[in-house]
Amino acid sequence: MTPSITNILFATNLTHNSTFALKHTASIAQAMGADIHVLHVNEPVSEDAKITFDLFVLNEEARQTATQRRHEMVRRVLEERQARFWAVFEGEDRKVRDLVTSVEVTDGYPAEVILRRAKELGCDLIVMGAHDHGLTHTFLGTVAKRVLRRSDIPTLIIPYRDDPETPSK
Repeated sequence: MTPSITNILFATNLTHNSTFALKHTASIAQAMGADIHVLHVNEPVSEDAKITFDLFVLNEEARQTATQRRHEMVRRVLEERQARFWAVFEGEDRKVRDLVTSVEVTDGYPAEVILRRAKELGCDLIVMGAHDHGLTHTFLGTVAKRVLRRSDIPTLIIPYRDDPETPSK
């Protein structure tokens, strides 16, 4: 019996390679008739950053507003990148955008949130992009490694590729 894929969690870190990974996610979803759930997780602010923030922004309301603006900015970037991504699809391929059933921006430790949301959404597959091969990154990255180690559903890591056909930034 062939396993079916009906729900895909696409976890994005908003890097260039995440657009390339979304291309693969859309292709799989289209072939399988699966729904796509897009997720971006804001990592918690470091303790040093919190202390600095508390020193320079004394008003609690201003701190809450700054946190809210951070969410709004990430959501805006995510929407802009998706709009550019979907704009290149033509004809029948445009219908694949309808397979995106949810877009979520949340805070937390990315690997834990990705795994939790995949379970809550009843996902059959997690798709993520790998980091590029720079000096400051390992190939997979810490989040991808943690998700791979702990996931109980198939997890697809799309290798970094400098794809001129994929919209960036």
